[in-house]
Amino acid sequence: MPSAEISSSVALLPDGLPVPRRYWAVATLMVVLTLASLDSTMVNVALPAMSKDLNVTPSLVMWVVIANSLAIVVSLLPFTAVAGRIGFRRMLAAGLTVFMLGAVACALAGSFFALLAARVFQGFGSSMLMCLIGGLVRNIYPIRKMGFGISLSALMVAVMAVLGPTIGAFILDVSSWPWLFALYVPLCLVAHLGVRFMPDVPVSKSRFDWWACALSVMVFGLFITGLDMLVSAPWVALACMVVAAPCTIALVRRSQGPAPLVPVDLLRITPVAYAVAASCCSFASAMAAFVALPFYFLNVLSYSYAETGLLLGAWSVGVAVMAPVAGHLADRYQVSVLCAIGAVCMTLALIWVAVLPLDAGFGWVGITMLLGGVGFGFFQSPNNRAMLVGAPRRRSGAAGGLQATTRVFGQSLGTALAAVAFHVSVADGAVLGLVVAILCSLGALIINIARYFSPVPDLEI
Repeated sequence: MPSAEISSSVALLPDGLPVPRRYWAVATLMVVLTLASLDSTMVNVALPAMSKDLNVTPSLVMWVVIANSLAIVVSLLPFTAVAGRIGFRRMLAAGLTVFMLGAVACALAGSFFALLAARVFQGFGSSMLMCLIGGLVRNIYPIRKMGFGISLSALMVAVMAVLGPTIGAFILDVSSWPWLFALYVPLCLVAHLGVRFMPDVPVSKSRFDWWACALSVMVFGLFITGLDMLVSAPWVALACMVVAAPCTIALVRRSQGPAPLVPVDLLRITPVAYAVAASCCSFASAMAAFVALPFYFLNVLSYSYAETGLLLGAWSVGVAVMAPVAGHLADRYQVSVLCAIGAVCMTLALIWVAVLPLDAGFGWVGITMLLGGVGFGFFQSPNNRAMLVGAPRRRSGAAGGLQATTRVFGQSLGTALAAVAFHVSVADGAVLGLVVAILCSLGALIINIARYFSPVPDLEI
């Protein structure tokens, strides 16, 4: 469909959904956000239990998270393009079905490799849901209520980030890890009932770029896989990196059009490039920490699953409290300054956790985790704003896709680096994983120092 025709179709759309349909659509969107948020926070706390029950090493059980994240990161941009061609409601229904079937397969998995395959399948379902969230928010709410809609979605994600580890820990205290996945089934069924209330968005008739899709899958997939195998199979890792390099070059060359499947054109905008690099380091740090910390709390500090869940929840409380405050401050102060403050808080918190004596009180560890969450929340809101505002308005959809891809890629990178740490030393893997998280957080700090001294302003409207 020509761009002029698409613009005309979009212009004829109503300004948001009418009441009461809007309320049902918002309720359905909140359930979808709950599914996506819980799946990224609740499973980590069960990794030690999965390692024991399935009789696999801690470094190998990391693939329960890596495989899921890998499936999401390689498919997020292609699914975004597909959704624009088949419609949001069809993609939402398909995503909920795939996610639910994947959750059932995970709950019934009797072996590690069966669980791994189920997590890959479930990851594709997560990707099909995550690629829709920004577009759904834009079309559900009228312009005058857009700020409220974005805030409500952010609040739901923050609440689920707080509750996810705690829910997971308490389920493990009274039952076994398969019940974590069984929890998703009723949520998916409820969300299915609300699909018909979702907005109708004009579809694009333009040709889908299969070559760009294949290249993006190879680039992201080979890089993350090669990184995880760096210690266990260095020659395989080297082969993955060698193949990924020319694929990256080919993908960049193919993505030179006005609206490519992979929006590499946005990386030529300096504020966007800084925001993407800083976001990748920050999410890698947070994910490496959340993979390593359950093992550290359980095996090194000898805490229970419930206590571990509360500590991980304290981090999420810090994020939930600070993210809206930082978003307000981003309208007044330089993004680089705010993000640097957040990176400093996060780095200091991770160092503090690592150097605390083993007999330190539970409260001290909780305060440290809260500080880490405050730093992460203080960093993310201004940085995400810079990424979205720095892109041209006509490319806001691509900027949203780039933001989601950067987040998932950073999380995958952090998980893979933590897995490398456990490969290096099973006994000291949790401590080495914390070191990885600290180094990634320092990387985010260095990027923000460079952004502060950049000649290009970091707040562009």
